[in-house]
Amino acid sequence: EGVATRPAGEILAELPSFLQLFLGNMKGSSGEVAAFALLIGMCYMLYRKIITWHIPVSILGTVFVFTGILWLVNPDRFASPVFHLLTGGLMLGAIYMATDYVTSPMTGRGMLIYGAGIGIVTVLIRIFGAYPEGVQFAILIFNGFTPLLNKYIKPARFGKEVAHG
Repeated sequence: EGVATRPAGEILAELPSFLQLFLGNMKGSSGEVAAFALLIGMCYMLYRKIITWHIPVSILGTVFVFTGILWLVNPDRFASPVFHLLTGGLMLGAIYMATDYVTSPMTGRGMLIYGAGIGIVTVLIRIFGAYPEGVQFAILIFNGFTPLLNKYIKPARFGKEVAHG
């Protein structure tokens, strides 16, 4: 019996709970399930100063806020923000892909803008696009903006500027 011939309530009853999604107690790729394991890896990398909090927090926070607004407007049409955080490759992309040194901005403010942009584009692709997962495309799109962010958002300098010429 196919999905289209079954009642919606029956299909919804088969969806994993948030706890199952968080712990990874379900079918799926290891990078798309077990948010708990991905968060442990993030904590380790933060502790070792391999990454900073700016990019993962801004991506996850933006996705949570944007999907939360949509969910509050129409909960029958849009999934809850927790569902969006725990499904797909969002955590994997936010923690391990978007934080790549070479393709991410250098400043904290640039990282926050970069992460927020990735979060917004991810939600737009997930909700309104034809492709079910958008985090990889969003990261690729915003990798192109990294040189601009690095050029226009510079860290504060110490001392006086010297006039040349």
